[in-house]
Amino acid sequence: MKKAINIFSIILSLSVLSIGCSKFLELDPPYTQDAENFFLNEADYLRALTGAYDLLQGMFVSYWIGDIASDNCIAGGESATDTEGLHQIEAMTHGAFNDELRSIMRFNYCGIARCNFLLEPKENEIDFPSKATILAEAKFLRAFYYFELVKFFGDIPLVIDERLGVQQIQQLERTPASEVYSQIEKDLNDAIAILSYKSESTHSGIKGRVDKGAALGLLGKVYLYQENWSAASQTFNTLINSGNYALASDYNTMFLKENENNSETIFDVEYSDQEGGSYGCLICLEGNLTVGYQGIRQYDGPSYGDGNSYNLPTQDLFNSFENYDPRREATCLNIDDFIANNSVGTTYGIGAGGHTGFYNHKYMKSRDEMLNGIPDNDLTSGVNYRVIRYADILLMAAEALNQSGDDATALTYLNLVRSRVGLFQKTSSGTVLYEDILKERRSELSCEGHRFFDLVRTGKAAIEITNFVTGKHELFPIPQDEIDLAGGNWSQNPGY
Repeated sequence: MKKAINIFSIILSLSVLSIGCSKFLELDPPYTQDAENFFLNEADYLRALTGAYDLLQGMFVSYWIGDIASDNCIAGGESATDTEGLHQIEAMTHGAFNDELRSIMRFNYCGIARCNFLLEPKENEIDFPSKATILAEAKFLRAFYYFELVKFFGDIPLVIDERLGVQQIQQLERTPASEVYSQIEKDLNDAIAILSYKSESTHSGIKGRVDKGAALGLLGKVYLYQENWSAASQTFNTLINSGNYALASDYNTMFLKENENNSETIFDVEYSDQEGGSYGCLICLEGNLTVGYQGIRQYDGPSYGDGNSYNLPTQDLFNSFENYDPRREATCLNIDDFIANNSVGTTYGIGAGGHTGFYNHKYMKSRDEMLNGIPDNDLTSGVNYRVIRYADILLMAAEALNQSGDDATALTYLNLVRSRVGLFQKTSSGTVLYEDILKERRSELSCEGHRFFDLVRTGKAAIEITNFVTGKHELFPIPQDEIDLAGGNWSQNPGY
């Protein structure tokens, strides 16, 4: 990808209108369209909304960092300079020059720019039956992109319902995180007021479109991150009591492509395996690249396909599971045990980027995907990324309720998650129950991109993460290129 392009170049580029990811990096489009002359009918709104959804494909960076920055996974890969930024984050040596952190900022601001294009005031307003729903979905997406940014960087520039000129950008300052959170809450509450649950929705047959449940789930999570326990528990209870969701029956098969959009799905990023790809522009892909990237390097054998050995579970993660917890093997594939028990003669390679003996079993290329005939099939998996699922909702609700003093309901929600995998029922309360809930989050959600942020928000990061510096590593550094290109008027996060 072109390193000289900053987030504001993306925001300013009128190519944010285009639906294909390959277009949004073009800085000199041959013509321009603004909100007044582009939005002439429902189809135009839907095209722009598709473009706003398109940047969800960039979630692979956030997903990786969420575990690699924690005690769950190492970066892996071919060498320590293969996606070097991930190795820096693993070692807690990252600074303001880090390509992966820059991608987080660029991808999410591009998504915000596309949402703002839909939501900015228009002189030639038109009306049609689905318009309110389209705008509500755009508000959800904007809230989601801003939540990713505030999680990573804290105070960030807040741009709402407008595009910016060059002079404005030079004067733009970082907005306090509290104000960013307030805007996120507003967007999500606006979306909740309009959106229906999928079971009620007129577009329920369109995979990947967000609904009321997704907005409630994200809003509850936003409250949780701010320790607004009462608002979080009320929001989660609304979602739980809707009766629209339930835990999937089999944890071991829940992450397979054929089991997508099941009863546990709150919000997925949808991917397609029908289009080839290129390593030259990972954000341009229509497929889920993490499945191939996390596959077994130079693997030759049954069940799995070869891959790039990224995001490898640690021995510490494997050891953290309770005895007889089936989620251990569902999360961590012990490659040597697999070969010993299943396939004499199977071989694999070890990358110089690190090896733990484990592979990320939740998102890992199967042999069937390897044989689908699509070019660069390392990059084109159709397996969805599960951003929010019902088990996560139950555990977040349990945490908020425990912190609010309702241990009885918190325990009920915790034990629902444990029952699904056949574990004994907990009977704890108070601080012991709180610790049980946090431990359950690790067992249930490991290798799904949540662990680092859970450790930071609960104050446990310095205890669990090697080389973590309190007062510094809770946030990631603002990319220096963005500070420079914005005129140098942003302060850097402490310690960088």
